[in-house]
Amino acid sequence: MIFYEKTGCKGNARQRALLEAHGVDFEVRSILDESWTLETLRPFFGSLPVAEWFNDKAPEIKSGEIDPASFDEAGALAILLEQPILIRRPLIDRAGEKFCGFGPAVETALGLSAPEGDYEACQEEG
Repeated sequence: MIFYEKTGCKGNARQRALLEAHGVDFEVRSILDESWTLETLRPFFGSLPVAEWFNDKAPEIKSGEIDPASFDEAGALAILLEQPILIRRPLIDRAGEKFCGFGPAVETALGLSAPEGDYEACQEEG
């Protein structure tokens, strides 16, 4: 399994720890260093609504500079390919089965039992 993350992301670190605790074997890659193309990126989104392809914690989205709801599929793919920091993380490829984000669908598919809490959320320093 390949786990695409943003290096240094605390949320991705919690997700990796959960996978490790369940004995899931995976390879970690940087989502920012990957040479994404339309053909390699699009399958991760499956039938998710376009707005859910975006990382809602990205500064441009939090500030309102970029509104994920304003994009159609082609426009979303264009900006995500140009600015991969905007891609919702992690992206997971398990033998060709692809996932975007780390929610109940991923937990179910991988047979995980996550403790209470949002494993997609970034933890704020505080």
